[in-house]
Amino acid sequence: MATEVASSHSKSITSRSGGAPRFGKKAIEGHIRVDRVDKKRHYRPGVKALREIRQFQKTTELLIRRAPFGRLIREVTMEMAPRSDYRYQLAALGALQEAAEAFLVQLFEKSYLCAIHAKRVTLMPRDMQLVLRITDF
Repeated sequence: MATEVASSHSKSITSRSGGAPRFGKKAIEGHIRVDRVDKKRHYRPGVKALREIRQFQKTTELLIRRAPFGRLIREVTMEMAPRSDYRYQLAALGALQEAAEAFLVQLFEKSYLCAIHAKRVTLMPRDMQLVLRITDF
């Protein structure tokens, strides 16, 4: 609502079209709320990757989830022996998953050494192919 002081000074300080006041004492008192949007943090190239490497080196848990890995094992079993109905113990699936993840980690380590030997920092498929060829997997 507008308050009229005199005939020469009729100004509305309180509101205009339902919005918060921009000027005057009420605006200073904090009636205007400025929502800050947090900007996405930008790291220098490689910083986030190094942080993830350190994090994964500290953990001992499995990296592949159990249910998808179990489905993969059952799918491969059905391809190898289509008419048979194999059942797996939980410990057997766990042992298979441990062995598979250990193999993959070792493969990546050796492949990255091949990339470094070729004076590159980017891992390429040919590095993995070389490791598989040399180690007779």
